[in-house]
Amino acid sequence: MPSPTNENGETEVRVISAPGVLGSGFRTESIERGMSMNPHFIGCDAGSTDPGPFYLGSGKTAFSYHSVKSDMHALITATREAGIPLLIGSCGTAGGRPHLAVMRQIVTEIAKEEELSFKLAIIQAEQEKEYLLERLGAGAVTPLGDLELTAETIQRSERIVGMMGEEPYLKALDEGADVVIAGRSSDCAIFAGLPVRLGVDPGIAWHAAKILECGGAAAVSRPAPDSMYAVLRSDHFEMEPLGLDMRCSAQSVAAHSLYETADPYKLIESSGTLDLTEAKYEEISDRRVRVSGGKYLPAARYTVKLEGAELAGYQSVVIGGIRDPFIIRQIDDWQARLKERVDTRVQKVYGRDADGYVFNIRVFGRDAVMGPLEPVKEITSHEVGLVMEVTAASQEIATGIVSLARHQALHLPIPEWRGFITGVACLYSPAYLERGAVYRFNCNSVVEPRDPYEMFPIEYVDIG
Repeated sequence: MPSPTNENGETEVRVISAPGVLGSGFRTESIERGMSMNPHFIGCDAGSTDPGPFYLGSGKTAFSYHSVKSDMHALITATREAGIPLLIGSCGTAGGRPHLAVMRQIVTEIAKEEELSFKLAIIQAEQEKEYLLERLGAGAVTPLGDLELTAETIQRSERIVGMMGEEPYLKALDEGADVVIAGRSSDCAIFAGLPVRLGVDPGIAWHAAKILECGGAAAVSRPAPDSMYAVLRSDHFEMEPLGLDMRCSAQSVAAHSLYETADPYKLIESSGTLDLTEAKYEEISDRRVRVSGGKYLPAARYTVKLEGAELAGYQSVVIGGIRDPFIIRQIDDWQARLKERVDTRVQKVYGRDADGYVFNIRVFGRDAVMGPLEPVKEITSHEVGLVMEVTAASQEIATGIVSLARHQALHLPIPEWRGFITGVACLYSPAYLERGAVYRFNCNSVVEPRDPYEMFPIEYVDIG
């Protein structure tokens, strides 16, 4: 690894952040340009809760195996050639045990194909139910909102992960790991821990990490997913995108400081809080921004955020459209009468077997995106899209109910009609699409571990 001091003897740590989600793609020439700047490490946030609870619940990845492998190949070969660490967090989208297993296989394949040898650290983030029940019983779990973690929630969960801080990454590096693949992580922890270890002020390091987490997302122009480069010094950091057709501005970097935060000036992490009250942003070139003033306030107690998902049922949908102006003008009443008819038919056909089923109708062209928050109440288009969605205890029942709903919707009468008329056009035949198992998030809590490491066991593997 390069020395963490520059030619003037000052602390200087150089970091490359690959795109915000591994598998989304990036330009390899940008990584090559970044490597010419002699970075100390490359980091990449490989996951998120943004795609929803399905990936955490199912154990599947949002991007394909081949897409993730393509991105990972570029990062592993670059870092192994330079002899610097590669840190990947929130592997496989949700960062559970099956997601890490996929990433481990990808890393092993790349090493074999390229004849590489290195030490791999695998940091698990999926939590054992027995451990969480013990922590819950000890009073070490605190709810952050309505989704309180209970013993029943723990038992129902398909999977619960903890969002690790920087400490497990540093422990893995201390043990000589060259490549670290980690489960669910704080996005910022991937990038903040090593700079602090190398002498950068924590306020500077954590603020830089906040901007780095999404790769080139903090750039003004983003023609494609790309990478970001940062230089961290004792009292400031500088940031620029690695794509030469992209640039950072003071506004774009400041705006990303607010990204995904409840408070515009405070970002809470396991070990403390990043305070941006006195942060300053200065454009020092047409592409680079200098940032200073961030402070990191140590936490009174160390906590780890928990994310859990449970099975919500099985879902089937019908996609159709309505062009009849009479139905569109009375769409609210039409929906209400459709739901009433469907429920009557469901009770007759399924009885108690359908208990708990959910029937939703989404009207695209009216309020399907924002729901009750939509400020435009009037439908101004000549047609609307219709998604009828049923979630039930089994796929068979979900499909059966949505098929009933389709038929009721096709011929549901309105006062303006005379005779037997069809009012909904369906996109597919068969009209229904079976989505399979669907999941919901089920906890929004933090747990207080006895130390920062007990929730995140590390396995070391000599690759090659």
